[in-house]
Amino acid sequence: MDRLSSHKATKDIVQKHGFRFSKSLGQNFLIDDNVIDRILEGARVSEGDKIIEVGPGIGTLTREMAKKAEKVTAIEIDKNLIPILEETLSDFDNVEVVNEDILKVDIEKLVEEKLSGGPVKLIANLPYYITTPIVMKFLEEDIPVTDIVVMVQKEVADRMNAVPSTKDYGALSVAVQYYCDTEIVAKAPRHMFIPQPNVDSTVIGLHIREEKKYNAENEDIFFKTVKAAFGQRRKTLLNSLSSMGMLDKASVKEVLSDAGIDEKRRGETLSIEEFAHLSNIINERLNAK
Repeated sequence: MDRLSSHKATKDIVQKHGFRFSKSLGQNFLIDDNVIDRILEGARVSEGDKIIEVGPGIGTLTREMAKKAEKVTAIEIDKNLIPILEETLSDFDNVEVVNEDILKVDIEKLVEEKLSGGPVKLIANLPYYITTPIVMKFLEEDIPVTDIVVMVQKEVADRMNAVPSTKDYGALSVAVQYYCDTEIVAKAPRHMFIPQPNVDSTVIGLHIREEKKYNAENEDIFFKTVKAAFGQRRKTLLNSLSSMGMLDKASVKEVLSDAGIDEKRRGETLSIEEFAHLSNIINERLNAK
């Protein structure tokens, strides 16, 4: 079987199986060879790799990964796609399809049982409505993941990759970049999918750092500080952090002064390093209480 990443090949398989796209599951199948190749390059897929794919669709990307990697475990929520995947992936003995909801799967257990304990790469054309929960699940849980290369809505990729003092920079930018180095791998306009979505897409690469770049002594306090700072973007740091509930306004004023941060600045102007420094001072203040 040749590549499936063409309009005709995809349409033929869909019609053969009488498959109907589910809008609620965000099903849009990629039909561009170049973008497929860019995904493989961006993830540096090679012999020995163990890959988790979310939402394989009809197996277009799955097949190309299976040609290069040691093992691919594809997690597909739609039971109607399982017979299609059995057909399109029948040439490969290094692919396993799991009919589950990724947000309910114990990923650590899956990696241990199906992928020899990892390390793993997450490579996927993610359903837009669960992009952030999936990415953060892989970053925050104890999963041995080295790279996340995913197709997401363009606006979400822009936010993940944003720098301070830009309109796209926010809590998601900080959360992702706290763990990863980010890069834009490829752009995928809406016409590259069946059916066409209402938005353009981007493939973003999130490469997890082996060593921490930022020294946040208490990550819970760090992320609470970030969330509060971006909670109401128009507010100054003095006001936004005061509404966090951990310190009163006078204490926040002192903390910002100790951190060398102007209380009139807004959250979107702070670098991740500044957020880490600020959260460490807040943590010290709370521990001293």
